Amino acid sequence: MTNSPSLHHHRSRCRLCNSSALTQVFALTPTPPANAFVSKDQLSTEQPTYPLELFFCEDCSHLQLLDVIDPTELFRNYVYVSGTSTSFIKHFSDYATSCIDGFKLSAGDLVIDIGSNDGTLLKFFQDKELNVLGIDPACNIARQASEKGIETWPVFFNKTIVNKILKTKGPASLITANNMFAHADDLTGVVDNICSLLTPGGVFVFEVSYLGAVFEGTLFDTIYHEHVAYHSVMPLVTFFDSNGMDFFAAERITSHGGSIRGMVQLKGGRHEQTGSVQALIDYECKLGINLSKTWVGYAEKINALRNELVDLLTRLKQEGKTIAGFGAPAKATTLMYHFGIGPEIIDFISDDAPLKQGLYSPGLHIPVLSSNAIYERKPDYVIILAWNFAPQIMANHPGYIKSGGHFIVPLPELRIT
Repeated sequence: MTNSPSLHHHRSRCRLCNSSALTQVFALTPTPPANAFVSKDQLSTEQPTYPLELFFCEDCSHLQLLDVIDPTELFRNYVYVSGTSTSFIKHFSDYATSCIDGFKLSAGDLVIDIGSNDGTLLKFFQDKELNVLGIDPACNIARQASEKGIETWPVFFNKTIVNKILKTKGPASLITANNMFAHADDLTGVVDNICSLLTPGGVFVFEVSYLGAVFEGTLFDTIYHEHVAYHSVMPLVTFFDSNGMDFFAAERITSHGGSIRGMVQLKGGRHEQTGSVQALIDYECKLGINLSKTWVGYAEKINALRNELVDLLTRLKQEGKTIAGFGAPAKATTLMYHFGIGPEIIDFISDDAPLKQGLYSPGLHIPVLSSNAIYERKPDYVIILAWNFAPQIMANHPGYIKSGGHFIVPLPELRIT
């Protein structure tokens, strides 16, 4: 099914530098929105699909989607919850400690998290007696966070909300955004609002999937409609500079298969450049991800992965083996559509997130069950679609392996336990 025009538009300029010098470098199979799970009574309704075409800006080297789905459609009824992953809880605990110590935050300082989800990160700041506020348009998750004591406004981050925050709570010493910085179509507007909301010595910290890791590991399944921007450091330095901010430090982190944590302040802020930003720029030039020709060849790497995995799964099915999936992250939608892996291959998907259990996967309509299903139904093989959590998933389910089951990890490289 083709897309729904009222929910989708195609932009013609780079969202970082506004250039029209954009080159399409590769395209993935069109999919529905990657988190558009459906209930049983919606199975008869075919879901619209939208293009997943990647464009490279020849002026600033930013890689991006130009096809944009209405964010209300993507985020108002969200099913991803940070707090279901023990590794992410640990990650956010360390993250909060690093910010409190590194930026010398004090009790009473205001910390705002844009795209705060269930408040997992903010809870660690609150525990240290900082004031916290979450901003998240997913009404169901925002309500749950507020009920747990993390004040969360169920709204999109915009000028009206910034003015309300300044009037009722004052400026923020720290603003965080985790993966949200890949979600926003109007990044210039987001940064303008952040500038208005920060104290003079405040810091904006963002975490986002790192384009260098996407290239190195062929992590193409991190490409889906929620992620309209695929960030590397080089274009962001110029972008922040042109919008009154200084990108003063960056570090690589392991989350989502490879991300970066960027630290940004208002121009003239107290933090000095650490050299980490330039080091990553040098690294990006070495990889060649600042060149469009590099990304034109990326499709060949994806196709090689597809052939390897599909050949394996086809052989297993021909041998009469049963196959299930584990984890129903957004990236699974991209992987299954582009590799042509549907219900004829995967019987069901287990997932630990209660919000997804009992639903069906976007477009392909594979049932999502609890993790108990791999013991009850005893599939011969389980492909870990949430491959970035593969070590944790396998460690949590030794009984499945002991019973003779096998896990398949599709990325960054194919392996079988």
